[in-house]
Amino acid sequence: MAFTVVYDACVLYPAPLRDLLIRIANTGLVRARWTDRILDECFENILEQRPDLKPKALARTRELMTEAIPDCLVNGYEELIEGIDLPDPDDRHVVAAAIRCGAQVIVTFNLDDFPTDQLSRYNLEPQHPDDFVLGSIDLSPGTMVRVVEEQITGLRNPPVDLPTLLDTLRRAGLVQTVARLRELFY
Repeated sequence: MAFTVVYDACVLYPAPLRDLLIRIANTGLVRARWTDRILDECFENILEQRPDLKPKALARTRELMTEAIPDCLVNGYEELIEGIDLPDPDDRHVVAAAIRCGAQVIVTFNLDDFPTDQLSRYNLEPQHPDDFVLGSIDLSPGTMVRVVEEQITGLRNPPVDLPTLLDTLRRAGLVQTVARLRELFY
């Protein structure tokens, strides 16, 4: 049975990483979850940083994400927020959602905002996306090779090849993951 993870807004922000994480969830290795508030934060940041992107296109991306992962949206977590103590109170909603859906892991770049000692009381573990994807590779190398191949095939505008995708993922912070994928592909 797959374990449950909550994807924080920061890991859904970079399109190539978002695509990879959704593809991983579609394999059944994990059950990916997020909230409308997490998506709001993600897409507001994208629009702020990329004013050249059209809001309508981003709304469609958001819709496709939610359609791609059945039952991905966590609801009913709001009443838990006040009881959670974190360095940044604005991140409490992520932990509340993870508690509500019974997640074991929060995938985030912001590890300092989710201290292990504080999350352990909720039976949660923060994981950098590099560690998370590397763990997915260790869990099922063949599945992850297929995921990467499908991601390459799915990227048509512009088309990419394996070296380009690996370089993009490395720049997105997946250094260990890319090293392991190079071993599997080459």
